[in-house]
This record gives sequence, C-alpha cells and structure tokens, in this order.
Amino acid sequence: MKTPYRMQRFFTLLTALLLAPLAALHAAASPKQKPNVLFILADDLGWGDLRCYGNPHIDTPVLDALAKEGARLTAHYSPSPLCSPARAGYLTGRFNHRTGAVDVPSNRGLDRLDLSEKTFGDYFRHAGYATALIGKWHNGLYCRDYLPHLRGFDLFFGFPNGGQDYWKWNLLRNDELVPHDGRYLTDAFNDESIHFIRSRKERPFALFLAHHAPHSPLAVPDALVRKYRERLGKDASEAVAVIYAMIEAMDTGLGRVFQSLKDESLWEKTVIVFTSDNGPWLAKDPELGSQQRFNGVFSGQKQDVLEGGIRVPCIVAWPGHIPIGQVIDTPVHGCDWLPTLFGLTGQSAPAGAKAFDGLNIMPLLLGKPTPALTQRALPFQRNRYAPLSHCNAAVREGHWKLHWPGDEASLKKDSARDNPSYVRGLTQPHWEMPLDRQLDAPTTSTQPSPRLYDLDADPAEKHDLAAQHPEIVQSLTQKQDAWFTQMNREWQQSRASILGHDRAYWKDRAKPDPAALFKDFWQWKYAPQVTDPETASPLQVFRGFWNDGEDEK
Repeated sequence: MKTPYRMQRFFTLLTALLLAPLAALHAAASPKQKPNVLFILADDLGWGDLRCYGNPHIDTPVLDALAKEGARLTAHYSPSPLCSPARAGYLTGRFNHRTGAVDVPSNRGLDRLDLSEKTFGDYFRHAGYATALIGKWHNGLYCRDYLPHLRGFDLFFGFPNGGQDYWKWNLLRNDELVPHDGRYLTDAFNDESIHFIRSRKERPFALFLAHHAPHSPLAVPDALVRKYRERLGKDASEAVAVIYAMIEAMDTGLGRVFQSLKDESLWEKTVIVFTSDNGPWLAKDPELGSQQRFNGVFSGQKQDVLEGGIRVPCIVAWPGHIPIGQVIDTPVHGCDWLPTLFGLTGQSAPAGAKAFDGLNIMPLLLGKPTPALTQRALPFQRNRYAPLSHCNAAVREGHWKLHWPGDEASLKKDSARDNPSYVRGLTQPHWEMPLDRQLDAPTTSTQPSPRLYDLDADPAEKHDLAAQHPEIVQSLTQKQDAWFTQMNREWQQSRASILGHDRAYWKDRAKPDPAALFKDFWQWKYAPQVTDPETASPLQVFRGFWNDGEDEK
C-alpha cells in the first residue's frame, strides 16, 4: 500500500523538525565552534616581574587587565627551572625527562624532543586547527626534522636557537630565511601573530607565542629604558631598568595582539594563557650589571628547583566561561596545559600519542572542587647533562616540599664546549651540523642531604624541618626516587633514539667545516691558560662533533 503524498510530506516535515535540534547541537560542536587557543610563553620572566604579582616598579597594564578578566594563578609551576626542559613539558604535557629534553646545549641534542613525542602542534592540527609556533623554539635545531614545522605546526616564524639578538636577528619562516629588517624582535613576533590571527577565519587556530623577552642579550628601545632609569633612581642597576623596559614592550605588543582578536570578533572565542618557562636569572649581566630584582618572597632563580626558579606567573582568561577576577592558589603544573586546552576540542588524541602526565584543570578554572589537584605530588629535577638523582631535585605534596640542593659541580656548564654554537646562533642564519654525541656519566659523589619546607608557613624556604619530620622526608623521598627511576630509564631510551637518528641523518651528508663555522666564536677565555689563540688549533683545544666516535656514550 502506497503512502499518500500528503502523508509522505507530513513525515518529511516531522522528521525535519525532530532533527533540527540535533543539527543545531552538531553545529555547536563543529570545528567552527571550538575555541581558539593562544598560549603565550615569556622567557626568564619571574614570579615578580608583573605589577599584578606585586611589583610596584613595573608597568604591565595589558597583562594586569587580562588577570582581572580571568584567573591569576599564584602557585603555578614550570615543568623545569630551565628553558628547553620547561618548553618540552609545556609542548607535550609530559615530564621533560621522558621526551629527551633535560638541558639546554643544543650542540649535544640535550634540548631535543624525541621524534616519537607529539607536540601542541600535533594535537591541535589533529583536531582541525590551524597551528603556529611564533618565537623561540629551542627543542632541537641543527636538524630540520626537529623544527616546529615538522612537529605539527603549520607555521614556524622564529628562531630555533636558545637565544637571539633583538636587533640583528635572523629568523626562519618554515624553511625560508628571514633576515632582520629594523624591527625590534618582540615587535616582529607580535606582528606575525596578528597576521596569523587575521588570516585564519575558516577554522580555529592554536597559536603558541613564545616570546624571547626578557632573556638576554638585554636590549630594548631607549625611550622605555629612560623611563625606568628615572623611576628606579640613580643607584639602580642598568640591567634591571632594561629588563623592566623589555617586559613593558612585550606587554604593549600583546595589547596589539589582543586588540586584533577583538577586531576579528574572536575575543570571546579564544582561550588565552600567559606564563613563563622558568624563574628570573638574577646573576650579573656582563655588560649591564646586577639583575637582582623583586621576585616575591621566594628563594632561588632560573636553574634552581627552589620556588624562585620554578614558581612562575600564570594568567588564564576565556571571556564568558572562566569566572573573572579569580586568584587561585591551588598548585598547578606546566604539563597541565596541553591536556586542559586540547580537552576543549572534544577530540581523541592523535595516533601514536603517549599518555599525558598533566591533568585537565579546566574544572579548577571554572571554580569547581578539585581535591585531586591539591594533594598530588609534583616532582622536579634538573642538573647539567645526564640526569642525576637527588641533585637540584624537589617534590611538592600539599604544603610540604622536599628539596635536594645538589653539588655545585653537577650544575656547572662546560661553556668552552657548548657556547660557540649558541653565541653564533644569536646573529647568524640557521645552519645544520651533527651532534656532539659524547656525554659523561653523572657523578657518583654523594649529594647533599635534602631539606624539608612547609610552604604555607615558609614560602621563602628558609627553615629546614627535615629533622622534626623524618617520616615526611622518608615518604617524599620514596615518591621522588620511584619517579626519577622511571624518568631516567625513559630519558635513556629517548637519548638513544635521538643519537640514532643523528647518526643516520649524517651518514651520507657532508658535514660543515667546524674551523670555518666557528672561526669568530671560539670561547678562548675558557681554554687552558697556556693556550695561545694565535697558534693553537681550536679543533684540538675544544671538543665538538669533530671528535665523533671518541668515547661516545
């Protein structure tokens, strides 16, 4: 029996009416409705380097306003107190040891993310986003396979090196060399970010904006420096005046980036996170003097796992979603950001992705109870070169923190060996070269005893309570040791993979001539005192990839 035409039409209309709400829900979950993500990472910016964190000497009105529009985190921890390892944690959501990145010497590949790791770019590209990394990379540079545009980012505009001159910069736009053009480096990164935002209208974007400021070499337009010289007084360090000016210049530029979001009607559709890779470097600048400055009550600096080296500013805003004006003192780890932000896409992880170490903290940001975050253990460890247990290590659980200071020798950099490539990279166009693969085993010397701090009562970490609470020392030591054993095993696996890739990559490639490559960059001041730079062969004085095969480990 045939259905009459009128009845067919009735069912057709009824079906359309019933499916309309489902279609609307599907549209709401479509890629066009996913929030954009703007993750901003400053470089060596300490907990006290913003006015909204209590510094009365600096002007950061843009970031202060962002904090009022969202949440300001007061117990936010970088994954590591040093650049490359910290970036590895932010980029992968995983403890940096697992990834291979445990130190900064790029010439030895200790900054590299093993190619099996998935990055911020990989995750958001998988979710249908346009992806970009603008600014500093420093997670693998002397081999194209490790650069951002081969690691999930559609666009890389920036520098792979650990540092860059702010005026005589040489950048990459994916594989294209981009020479300096008169702009201040910070402005160049903000300009490129604005262009990227304005050109991505058909799909959501995920932008990892990794500013270089206020990392050395310290430099900024003169007008801002004069302002801070006058404000700080004649007895103030020139280095601090320049640093504050650099931070204000970055803040002003971010104001332009935020305005572009508003102009494109994207402000309410974008999650913004601002933080730093580690605490401030407070040592003397060789040209401008002391960098000592306000950093709250905290002890330590960049490279230390004391609070001053790992507790960094963090501001997060998502208008209409994250309640405004929050101040959150729950401990948060840098590895939390990728699982939190990617979780907003509603997508499953890309193929081959490894488990996150961080947690999704969006419930915390939305004001919901999060007891799991309050009592979890947060471990840290960083020394020079091969990882060493109980050296510059710490674990925080609740209000307790156990800290192993480490011996000085294990924290010392071999500048004669590692600095030529870094210094060359400050101003010279990008190049490739093999890794200096040899690495000494960590020391077997006994490390100093741990110290126990109650961070609620003693955030400055001045009063060691280890003798009064041996049971807490024992408990936290067991947790740290179990964590480090696993991390060190996985680091060794990643290290072997990185070295294996390097051998294969250079097997049939011509290697650059190191004598010509570093002609003007040898660090003769670190050579033995009897060395005559006029007659000595640098390839015999200094170690590098040219010693490949000699005691390689």
